[in-house]
Amino acid sequence: MPNNLLILMSDEHTRSVMGAYGNSLAHTPALDGLASRGVRFDNAYTPSPICIPARASFATGTAVFEHRCWSSAEPYYGQQQSWMQRLRARGHEVTSIGKLHYRSAADDIGFSESLQPMYLANSGRGWAQGLLRKPMTDFTDSVELAAILGPGETSYTRYDRDITATAVAWLKRQRRQEELPWVLFVSFICPHFPLSAPQRFFDLYRDVELPQPFDRDDRSRLKHPVIDAMRRFWDYADHFDTAGERLGLQNYYGLCSFLDDNVAQVLAALEASGQADNTQIIYTSDHGDMIGNHGIWGKSFMYEDSVGIPMTFSGPGISASTNPTPVSLTDLASTIELAVGAGIKPASAAWQGRPLQSFVDVPEPERVVISEYHDGGSPCGFYMLRKGRWKLVYFAEGNPPLLFDLQQDPGELSNLANDPAHAATLQVVTQELYRILDPQAVNELAFADQAKMIASLGGMEHILAMPSFNHTPLE
Repeated sequence: MPNNLLILMSDEHTRSVMGAYGNSLAHTPALDGLASRGVRFDNAYTPSPICIPARASFATGTAVFEHRCWSSAEPYYGQQQSWMQRLRARGHEVTSIGKLHYRSAADDIGFSESLQPMYLANSGRGWAQGLLRKPMTDFTDSVELAAILGPGETSYTRYDRDITATAVAWLKRQRRQEELPWVLFVSFICPHFPLSAPQRFFDLYRDVELPQPFDRDDRSRLKHPVIDAMRRFWDYADHFDTAGERLGLQNYYGLCSFLDDNVAQVLAALEASGQADNTQIIYTSDHGDMIGNHGIWGKSFMYEDSVGIPMTFSGPGISASTNPTPVSLTDLASTIELAVGAGIKPASAAWQGRPLQSFVDVPEPERVVISEYHDGGSPCGFYMLRKGRWKLVYFAEGNPPLLFDLQQDPGELSNLANDPAHAATLQVVTQELYRILDPQAVNELAFADQAKMIASLGGMEHILAMPSFNHTPLE
């Protein structure tokens, strides 16, 4: 039976800071409740550990190399048909409230209405400095992360309060009816930095001994030419001292709890509307955050804290369970359409977007999912492939691969790619990646597209003169 669908998305929420994923210190009762009442996917991933490509995949159900929204300056504007467009054409009410990070309000991306939207800064051009990868530029705005530490209110926490109030009001207007099910996409911005949590949520962790970031010693941790280049560019961690890092973690945890409180208000409004029993709910995030682990803050890396995301699916007809199937934001387009009773086009390959409903009763722990990065700080494109216990990180332009055994090494401390005992496994997962895409060809395509974008923006000097930022300003 078709149901309404409420999609709750946060920004930069690593799944390791959520009670339902095993963090007993994280105060996230509303999100944990969704997980306990429905399916918790333990191996969910973003298609790209950066906002704009990930959200393009969410809209289209396709991988980054398919939609070609490579970076923070190449947004979705309707190049491929979205699930929103298909559902609106069927007559469904499809409403968004909050962050979109699509190009601009002038583009019809498919929502019936968009309330409190956030589009790209710089009049839809986004953060164009990330296009400049050859030669690599510097990112001086990184100092801001450790400089703005709460507690306190920011434009982002005030924005999330407005999103919540708008969602509550929207749900109050809804009444049970016989018309087509609605879809409501509520997109919060927290726990994305600035790392300044409102006092009440900051205080939840005042006397809590939070986990210390691990793998911080530069002398002993994994060395890799691309990762090292990324560390030099995204040098957030270099600006923290020990006390500042503790304060940063306290605020990040506080922002996760602030997010949870906003989710609780939206869920209470759904209950009050009388439609909780015919509304399914998805919770997820666009990507994670490194929170100091491996000596890194922010996103953009293929470590689990950055590329791994929470994902829960709950509501009528969904029994409580945990699910090991690797899933992705690319799976949500078909999930949403199936939930509201629309037909879906079958995927032609197992790695492509498929509805979460198909995995609930028949998990596929060996399913393959991928992620890609072609944005600022990286001298080449790189790719993540997850298959069972194995995780491959593959770099273009002849850079050495990484292979991790997540079952034995969940902290991703030991690269097995050069171990003769794992040569056969490395070959298998590499072949799996090449069945999906040609890493070098995709890398060259991304650079070619970005060269055209650089030219269209007036060249390198013009881009360097554009406003830069550490987080999207609210305009």
